[in-house]
Amino acid sequence: QLQASGGGLVQPGGSLRLSCAVSGFTLKYYTIGWFRQAPGKERDWVSCINNRDGTIEYADSVKGRFTISGDNAKNTVFLQMNRLKTEDTAVYYCAGGYGCYHGPRVWPDWGHGTQVTVSS
Repeated sequence: QLQASGGGLVQPGGSLRLSCAVSGFTLKYYTIGWFRQAPGKERDWVSCINNRDGTIEYADSVKGRFTISGDNAKNTVFLQMNRLKTEDTAVYYCAGGYGCYHGPRVWPDWGHGTQVTVSS
């Protein structure tokens, strides 16, 4: 089971940290991905971390602004989002699987989303 949290309202240029708490299995054998979905748009891949070997990937739209990290002891993955833009506004979801796939349909496990709104 995955539980995303940490969303909220922030001004452009601000920061938020999202958390994805994992329960029922061991995080260190798992890949966690973050996706986001804006109203009327498809669910887009944002980032992922392979907790087995530490491999990390980012979408070009967030590279240099977002940082993904995992805490195996807490069974939690974080997404630190800095220099937020209005176009980052979306519902953010974490997903669990066994590879960093950019298409959402191949991820077997999903948590409920958390809303991120970037607005002045």
